[in-house]
Parts: sequence; C-alpha cells; structure tokens
Amino acid sequence: MPESRKLSPVGYLWLAEHFKQNPIPHFVESYLAQPGKRITERADGRVREIYPHTQHNPETVFDHLEFALKREGLHLQLLRMILPLIPVEDVASYVRSKPTGGNARRIWYLHERFTGKTLPIPDMSTGNYIDLVDPDLYFTGPTLKVSRHRINRNLLHTVHFSPMLRRIASLHPAKDAGLHERCADLISEVPPAVFRRALRYLYAKETRTSYAIEHETPTQQRAEKFMALLARAASEDFLSEKALVSLQNAIVDPRYAATKWRTVQNYVGRTLAPGMEEIHLVPPTPNDLPALMEDWLKLSSRLISQSFLPPIASAAVVAWLFVYFHPFEDGNGRIHRFLIHHVLARRKFGPDGVLLPVSAVLLNRPADYDASLESFSIPLKERSEYELDDQARMTVRNATLDHFRYIDCTAIAEALHRFIEETIEKELPAELRFLQHYDVARVAMRDVVDMPEPAANLFLRLCLQNNGRLSKVKRKLDAFAKLTPAEITALEEAVRETYGLGADGPIPESGPVAAADD
Repeated sequence: MPESRKLSPVGYLWLAEHFKQNPIPHFVESYLAQPGKRITERADGRVREIYPHTQHNPETVFDHLEFALKREGLHLQLLRMILPLIPVEDVASYVRSKPTGGNARRIWYLHERFTGKTLPIPDMSTGNYIDLVDPDLYFTGPTLKVSRHRINRNLLHTVHFSPMLRRIASLHPAKDAGLHERCADLISEVPPAVFRRALRYLYAKETRTSYAIEHETPTQQRAEKFMALLARAASEDFLSEKALVSLQNAIVDPRYAATKWRTVQNYVGRTLAPGMEEIHLVPPTPNDLPALMEDWLKLSSRLISQSFLPPIASAAVVAWLFVYFHPFEDGNGRIHRFLIHHVLARRKFGPDGVLLPVSAVLLNRPADYDASLESFSIPLKERSEYELDDQARMTVRNATLDHFRYIDCTAIAEALHRFIEETIEKELPAELRFLQHYDVARVAMRDVVDMPEPAANLFLRLCLQNNGRLSKVKRKLDAFAKLTPAEITALEEAVRETYGLGADGPIPESGPVAAADD
C-alpha cells in the first residue's frame, strides 16, 4: 500500500474510536482511502474493506451507524456500548427524519432495548416488517414480531444474549447432511459383531483421548463412569445446572466436586516458572456467570430440539460457549467435549448409538484446536484487566458480561466442522479397520498357539507398539513365559502379515500406539 495513501476508519471502527470503546473486534473493519480504490482483503477469517473516499462521506454518528448496519452486519456488543451514550432526543429526531427507514428502525429498537427507555415516538401502524438480522449474512433463529417498530427479531436468542454465526460456504447445511450420510455408509459396511464391539471401543477411545488432551489419565473407575455418560448422551438431557453438576461430579476427583456454578474467579493457563503464569482464558466473573449460564442453557436447549442451525454448528455454539464461561473449577474441558457428542446425538447426527472419536482428532491437532479456542480467548484476554496474587488467585477488575453476550461463533463452528469431517473421513474408518484387523490377527495367532485371552491381547498390543515385534524386554514378561522362541516368532509374523507391517513398515493407523522400548 503506498505510503501517501490515507486511511480513515468508517462505520463500527469509527464509532468505537469516537465513543472510546474497546469491544471484541468485529469480523470486518472498514476504511475510506484518499486517494484509493475499492479493495477487499481477507485473512484468518477477518475482512478489511477499503472504499474510495469519494464513494462515502459520513459526517454524523448516525451516518456511521447507517453505514455499519448496511455494510458490516450487526456488531451488537458495540451497539450495546454506544447507543445508550447518544441522547434520547437525538435518536428520536433521527428516527422521525426517516420514519420508514430500515436502519433507523433497527437503531430505534436497539436503543430502547439497551437503555430500557421508550423514545417519544408513537408505535408504527403501517409498513412492512423488517428483519433485525440479515438472513443472507447470518444464521437466524425463530422470528418474534415486535409491532412497535415493525421489526422481526430473528436473533439466535435474545437481544441481551445471542451468539452470532455468519453464513459461510463451509457451514452450509448440505455439508452436514453429506457427512451424516458418509458416516452412515461407513457403519453399514461393518459386520454386526464388529459393530457391537466397536461401540464399546469408540467410547473407550473417546474417554482416553478427552482426558489425554488435558495430560491426564483417568482411573479405571472414572473412565467407566465417563463411558457410561457418553452412552447416555443421546437419551438424556444434560442441559440443566443440576445435570451438569452431576456430570462434573462423575468425572473429577471427589475433592473438587461442585454443588453449583463456581463462586470464585478461575482462569485457564499454564505455569512457565514458579510465580509466573501464562494466561490463556479469563472467564466471566462469578457475579456475571449466573445470568450467562441461564441464557446459555435456554439457547442450548433450543439448539438440540430445533433445527435453525446445522447440527455441527449447534454443537460448536453449545460446547465452545460452555468452555469460555468455565462454570466449574474443574472438569470444564471434558464437559465441553462431552457436549459436542450430546448435541450431535440429540440432533441425530450419524447413526444411532455411534460415537465419533473426535477427541482423537483434537489430540492429534493441538495447534488447530487451540486456534479455535483462541479465536475468542485472545481478543478477550487483551481486553481483560486482572491480577494474580502470590497464591495464583485471579481478581478481574473490568466488567466482563458484555464481552460474552454476542460471541461470534463462525470460526469455532468452521473448526469443529473440519474436526468432524476428519473424524468421519479418516479417524473412524481407521478405528474400524483396526478392529477388523484385530479379529483377523487373533484368529491367525490361535493357529499358532491358543493362549489365554489376556495374554494374547497383551502380546498383540505390545507387538503393534513395536512395529510387529515383541521386544527383548517384553519377551521376559510372565504372560509369555510358556511360549517357545519359535512360537513367539510365528505369533509376530501373524501380527505383521495382518497389519501389513514389514521390517521397516508403518505402525497401524490407529489403536494402541507407543514408542518401542528397546
């Protein structure tokens, strides 16, 4: 860009600077260029629009409001911040000057909702109803007609709490339908006996990888509890405080079991050195949390029972908002991933009873998973004022509620769609192939020696961890003490042939994988 080019903010960016507000950035920012030509720049899900200064000449606050509403969508957090700062009479005069103007009516409606004050303007009695949210730009919810302004309030939830989701190509409902069919086709090709065992295996795999994401290994008892909960994800409603508290109690150490939403400030971070914390997420304060969770529960219940959002996008909204709110002191991440399954199951995405091992994909793609979380958490942290005391307890100094009311969920929904697509196209087929090969390998092993089941399974697992060979150390285990060297060699060959492992061949696509130990 030439240095002589002068860029002046317009629309929401100008309004934020004019009123000295610092909201979470909108997905688009606009400038007037002098001299200049019309340019659209896209990067990392954000849009930069540049207009020639001769094309627009906004002078007043209302000029910029109209520009923003016409060209930049709906930035509800900023509008909530600035509209109450505009004198009532100024807003009333503006609305009277454009009695049928669509954007004037939107400003009128939002000003009254955000201030709680009624403008000295009579109700509209004629004219068409207009949408508050542009349905070509955003996914919208069920319409509520507001007769005073002749507005269709079509937000996903309410004017005081409504995540936003833009319509982009990767979130088209047809893509969800295609993945659903692909998943159904995969399962239909699996023999019934393998399928029944695969369900248990997939539940165990999801449990293990969900804990592994947080560098934890559950006890056998806790793992069994989590698997049982996953099995109930489709049949029970977990979207209440009581149900989520019960879920949290089942998956954490009893000493950290909750009885209600947290009453202390928490955060997500990691310790870099003694006394030095790297903060990743600053959740809402305990005072702001109850109102947010109440709205989140109401919206989430609608998303699992209605279809105004595609299933995967619904799961993203429910699960990611939960982890951003972080309503418990422990267990939030595992519940966040559980909620992905809960929403997909209740929306009947995929065949009945099938659980997609999505956490395995999240575990294998930590940078992409982190990026999805950071799409909101990083700009949030930049706008958070907090202190940590000598016991690493956080105190948040700024108001937090407005930052969480209107989270743009487009990037996280797009990310979850990619994770689910990879799960169905790669991870799930690999798991099913692994189980089918496992059965073939066990038959081949029985032709060599009919070992007790625990010993045979241990042999197979250890061979797969070491590219089809039992290490010298593992050969000395008590479970294999009765095997001859020739039998061990034959058993190894049976495993290698089944899984296509040569001397330098690849390890299996899935299943128990670990480094060799000698």
